[in-house]
Amino acid sequence: MNSNINWNFDNSYSKLPDSFKENIKPVKVKNPEIIILNNSLASDLNLNFSNINKDALSALFAGNELPLDSNSIAQAYAGHQFGHFTMLGDGRAVLIGEHLSRNNKRHDIQLKGSGKTAFSRNGDGRAALGPMLREYIISESMYYLNIPTTRSLAVVKTGEEIIRETSLNGAILTRVASSHIRVGTFQYIAARNKKDELEILLDYVITRHYPEILNSKNKALELLKIVLEKQVDLVINWMRVGFIHGVMNTDNMSISGETIDYGPCAFMDYYDPQTVFSSIDKMGRYAYCNQPMITKWNLARFAESLIPLINENQDKAIKAATEIINSFETLYENKWLNMMRNKLGLSGKDDKDKFLILDLLTWMHNKKIDYTNTFVYLMGDEIQKNKIYEDKDFKFWKSKWNERLETNNNSSEKCLELMKSVNPIVIPRNHKIEEALKAANQNNFDPFNKLLEILINPYKKNKEIIEYQIPSSRNEKYQTFCGT
Repeated sequence: MNSNINWNFDNSYSKLPDSFKENIKPVKVKNPEIIILNNSLASDLNLNFSNINKDALSALFAGNELPLDSNSIAQAYAGHQFGHFTMLGDGRAVLIGEHLSRNNKRHDIQLKGSGKTAFSRNGDGRAALGPMLREYIISESMYYLNIPTTRSLAVVKTGEEIIRETSLNGAILTRVASSHIRVGTFQYIAARNKKDELEILLDYVITRHYPEILNSKNKALELLKIVLEKQVDLVINWMRVGFIHGVMNTDNMSISGETIDYGPCAFMDYYDPQTVFSSIDKMGRYAYCNQPMITKWNLARFAESLIPLINENQDKAIKAATEIINSFETLYENKWLNMMRNKLGLSGKDDKDKFLILDLLTWMHNKKIDYTNTFVYLMGDEIQKNKIYEDKDFKFWKSKWNERLETNNNSSEKCLELMKSVNPIVIPRNHKIEEALKAANQNNFDPFNKLLEILINPYKKNKEIIEYQIPSSRNEKYQTFCGT
């Protein structure tokens, strides 16, 4: 199978001490059936599945048959779950190995929903078809929105039913990541109070992800700086497109800076900074507007884990780490302002830009206006006739915006080009995702495939996307659930 597919495994994480993982194979399933295979991603990975029949593909992506040289493990990690510390681990996922693609680029290949592990606690280790298809479509959408993310290679049905509130079709997702090392991985090792293991993890992460700092005088501090900047860039991208992660626990913050774990995530329609979709986020901890603050909070937990490696003098270590963490606000605000300037086509800087941006967002919030479509309108494309854009307050704001545009040295064409590069004209609308998943659970995958086709070109206009651009009713209360 390896020679036909081009698998090229080099499994470095599995060579770390036993405390980092459990050696375990996926639990075999009864009757696997492949539902979708990401041929574009396969090509990027230098994998060729064209000569493999459907049964063999199904067995492979269900974990019934593992590739030669794979070495399956469940990773150990911890996490602050809604602020409360818990020792966790891969409870329903198995990392089958690290595949090297072109130029020796390393990719984790993980099966999600592959059965119980030592970290499953009271769970069954399985996943349902709807949530796995949901992760597939949203993670791929994020990729095409130019946002760092894990990706989805395949989904198979297991031929088994799993019990949640009702009986559901079982499924397994194959997730691809630059790694699955999290803030929670460092928390887990730090909680063991074994400095030698923490040093092993630090060196491993730097060698794998950030070799440019291998010879730094203080590698732990340099890693903290890099991860902070990576996470600032990531959350700004989320804010750019109205994405709400929904469960920003520390075990869901990747050291590589990729979006990871598409549980109760969703995209905001009508602009409201307090938007929450997750059914369990009763206090709005992970609301849209709180994502930057929670990112900083998570980074502070990362810094705490690194304290023993920053300086033998704990007070000095805490002071050095605190200085880096406290740089978050200034860095975030500067990058957020530049991101919003881009969304409005503003080149250069003006002291009044922040007020211009906030005035627009305040108007959108007060009038309950669709976030994505407002920027589409400003780019000259009105999706539906909407009298709200004739509102006197909006017209006044628009006149100020036009005055600001005229101060640019760039032409109106260049301003529009800038706006089009960062403002998607289509996002994964929550009601369209639900329609596609409902049909898929009834064995009709046409709506899913059509939605995926639309979402891989989020910045490109075509005649078929209008129905995918229209938000759901303002009165419709949309909720997501853990596991979805």
